[in-house]
Amino acid sequence: MTVIRREIEGDAPLIHALHDAAFATVEYASGTEAAIVDALRAGEDWVPQLSLVAEIDGKPVGHVVCSYGRLGEERILGLGPIGVDPELHGKGVGSALMHAAIAAADAMGEPAIILLGDPGYYSRFGFELAARYGIEPQEAAWAPAFQIRTLANWRDDLRGKYVYSPGFDAQN
Repeated sequence: MTVIRREIEGDAPLIHALHDAAFATVEYASGTEAAIVDALRAGEDWVPQLSLVAEIDGKPVGHVVCSYGRLGEERILGLGPIGVDPELHGKGVGSALMHAAIAAADAMGEPAIILLGDPGYYSRFGFELAARYGIEPQEAAWAPAFQIRTLANWRDDLRGKYVYSPGFDAQN
């Protein structure tokens, strides 16, 4: 059984290794996903309640994090990186992490979650192209994969260009 819990002290090295493994063979990966998580953790946009670890039999097998980016003057959550042990791809761990992150963000009263990813995959979690809501990515080329999941506290006045946390600029 997969258990989802918050990141705790001592998890950082395990999470780093997990993201390195998860993205090692992913064609579109930047190779900096683990460094991004580390940089986010050290920055002001880190949301500890939304750094979630998936465990099976007490072993971390997946991780997702949401951090704050900026939509104009508003702090809006950005989701990612999300990584799963390559041996467990397709086993529901990533889906469990996604559902947990969305539910936790909604329970915290957040208005939305932004992400950059495959619309064919993330639409199953209620994500839609952000352009539909008048939200643009910081890089225009990202538009076909730039998505939003509105939550209960969504407001229609949230529009403009979204800029990710500076932690996303991390390098190895």
